[in-house]
Amino acid sequence: MKVLVVKNQKDADRQGVKIFRQAYKHGARTFGLATGGTPEGLYRELCQSDLDFRDCIAINLDEYVGLDGNHPQSYRYYMQSNLFNQKPFAETYLPDGMAPSAKVECTHYNWIIATNPIDLQILGIGQNGHIGFNEPGTPFTSTTHVVNLTPSTIKANSRYFKDESQVPTQALTQGIGNILQAKQILLMAFGPEKAQAVKEALTGKVTEDLPASVLQKHPHVTVLLDEAAAALLPSEWVAEHVQHIY
Repeated sequence: MKVLVVKNQKDADRQGVKIFRQAYKHGARTFGLATGGTPEGLYRELCQSDLDFRDCIAINLDEYVGLDGNHPQSYRYYMQSNLFNQKPFAETYLPDGMAPSAKVECTHYNWIIATNPIDLQILGIGQNGHIGFNEPGTPFTSTTHVVNLTPSTIKANSRYFKDESQVPTQALTQGIGNILQAKQILLMAFGPEKAQAVKEALTGKVTEDLPASVLQKHPHVTVLLDEAAAALLPSEWVAEHVQHIY
């Protein structure tokens, strides 16, 4: 695991573009993408870059159950607005939140991932350590599934809705087993509210009670943090594992 600490989120976003560029240079053409506040700056930087994704495939982590792609708070809408409209991909995939059968949709999405192995997967981390919408207790072997969102996740996502009551209570998400199949993973975390989860995920016990901790076992993970998110990492661990980039 490579851990990079930069001064602020803007610097992290620029560093993220460098990681995308390096992956592309070495043949990456299938990118696993995330949504939410964490990758927004990265996508802005990618849109301003000279990278061309017209020969690439994008496979997103998740989608809310009950929202179609035209809903302003759907993740399809988010991706179109933040990346795809400015940087077209050859193919883009997200779970279908309006699928008549969630079970069939999960099977179909597992097939998409298996058919298009992900070269570089982008991840954020929740305050409870979730990755994708894989909440604490999710088996490390899980594949695409329907998840009931925890109250803390619903509250965190309510900032994108008029009020908390409008936040969907379920989502379709890639499982942890799907995520671990990616050849390379980039985990990004910013701000003091993520510091405790980052500390536990990187330096604590590998446990399903903290889903992101499983990344300790992946062979090719880069963790990109701002100073605030890295603030609780033990100094002796930092000295051994962290590279500061200023």
